[in-house]
Amino acid sequence: MTKYNELHVCANKGPKRVGRGIAGGQGMTAGRGTKGQKSRSGKKIKLTFAGGSRTLVSAIPKKRGFKSLRTPAQVVYLDHLSTLKGKIIDNYLLYKTGYISSPHQAVKVILRGELTESINLQVFSASKNVQAAIEKAGGTFTKTAVPLKKSEKVDKKTIK
Repeated sequence: MTKYNELHVCANKGPKRVGRGIAGGQGMTAGRGTKGQKSRSGKKIKLTFAGGSRTLVSAIPKKRGFKSLRTPAQVVYLDHLSTLKGKIIDNYLLYKTGYISSPHQAVKVILRGELTESINLQVFSASKNVQAAIEKAGGTFTKTAVPLKKSEKVDKKTIK
């Protein structure tokens, strides 16, 4: 019986030399067993292969379609804007008046109703009919970027 202090422990153990004949230490079959698909070299079996029967992947029902990660623009109608005459209409004003749910999201103005007052519109997008109606009423449309959220992290320099 070997004693614990006489054990030969080697940290750098060499790799197995498989497929080097009967004298290679792994025997004739190199540790793969005898015959069969798994003992042969070449094309290997996919993980989903189930022995010729229907695979689990094909048996499970799939959810079709996809979910878009792009957030859609918030819609504001032109007849709502006639109540905001004489002001620069941007995302923050539309948010304060309750026409949109967040000022940090794209806004598109769509034609509905008539515009009687001159307005100055500064949002991300407006339809061509809306732009024509604003110019006809004597107002202006300016395409602007969506305002970004300000960071809520406190700057160490401003505290000192």
